[in-house]
Amino acid sequence: MATTALGGNPVQTVGELPAVGAAAPSVSLVGADFGSVTLPEGQRTVLNIFPSIDTGVCAASVRKFNELAAGLDNTTVINVSQDLPPALGRFCGAEGIDKVQVGSAFRSSFGEDYGVKMSDGKLEGLFARSIVVLDADRTVLHSQLVPEIATEPDYDAAIAALG
Repeated sequence: MATTALGGNPVQTVGELPAVGAAAPSVSLVGADFGSVTLPEGQRTVLNIFPSIDTGVCAASVRKFNELAAGLDNTTVINVSQDLPPALGRFCGAEGIDKVQVGSAFRSSFGEDYGVKMSDGKLEGLFARSIVVLDADRTVLHSQLVPEIATEPDYDAAIAALG
């Protein structure tokens, strides 16, 4: 189990993020259109994982990765939460977000597979804010579990891991 915090109070997750150098678990998510979202073949991937699109910090991370994705070659950014697909689609449509994908894990084991599902605290069951960066062969290049849920991830470190 890993530990993050919410309002300074420790929060446990069900496991650990995949380690740098490890093969990433497969991903089976549901897109805003209810289509399948999986790890792309032959592309680098940034997984921006967060509790809910309906919070300021989560929304800010999706906006920031949408901005950053415009300058990334051979890279797909997938924003992952347990929000329902229509909520993710509405947010992206209203914000003009079109350079990244969204994936709802509402009917998958993603939270357990990636060790990000919070196992206690008032956000129990949602995902802890994390970043996982994969190379084109799905090897983990970088991972970060933020120390405090209310803080944004280290965007620079995530992008730097892509080389």
